Amino acid sequence: MLKLQQRLMRELQQNRHVKIMNSTEWCIPIRTIEVTYEPIRRSTMDVLMQMLLISMQEANFQNVQELSELLLVDPLFIEDLVSLMSRVRLIEQTDGFYRLTSKGEQQLAHGIFEEELEVETATLLFSPCHQAILPAVEEDLEEFDELPEPYRYVDKEAEQQEHFEEEMMLEALQQDEEEEASSQKIVATIVTADAKQINDIPCLEFILYNKEQNIVYARVWNTLLNRWDEKLEQQLTEKEQLQWREQYL
Repeated sequence: MLKLQQRLMRELQQNRHVKIMNSTEWCIPIRTIEVTYEPIRRSTMDVLMQMLLISMQEANFQNVQELSELLLVDPLFIEDLVSLMSRVRLIEQTDGFYRLTSKGEQQLAHGIFEEELEVETATLLFSPCHQAILPAVEEDLEEFDELPEPYRYVDKEAEQQEHFEEEMMLEALQQDEEEEASSQKIVATIVTADAKQINDIPCLEFILYNKEQNIVYARVWNTLLNRWDEKLEQQLTEKEQLQWREQYL
């Protein structure tokens, strides 16, 4: 931590108008949340699937062979697609004939195919001080032999929080999914969200005075994010800026 602090101090003082008035360390709590969720794969509906659905919409078909003869497509291709569409509930058999479900009607109208995928699990990192899930992964959490004092503005009630906004978790999970050219993996539903352990994350605080602009302000380095943390800087500035001017100027 000492080497990091020295590096940051050199960086901050590259501006000859800036003077470091004070520096300190403290920790913020980070709650790990184990989330299970249901994703779906959304893609543009292929031509053969559209043709099959339109055919079933407009006429009565009892089996794959009839569809194969109408569309002049190998029965094996038809069978695979019909099996898939049945499994994802785009079609069903009613009175011996294939019929589109309401889901099938809707997806055909939009030309979009949505396939439900296996339930997945992920770990999210929630910061009570930010009231947000941070863009970091569990592997970024480090073990420290010694930790500084807790952040002086930790909300104790928020620190013990065990229930989290579903929209916030969905957004965080979706940001981790890569989009492909022809399809997109969508995080559809949160199944469970279990609050686990709390880890303490060190932060380095610097109080600076810019002589040219005559302002006192804070910079805070978040070791979990490995960058300056504007949210924590804003909190400190709102609460202490008047005090800094009285104390340091």
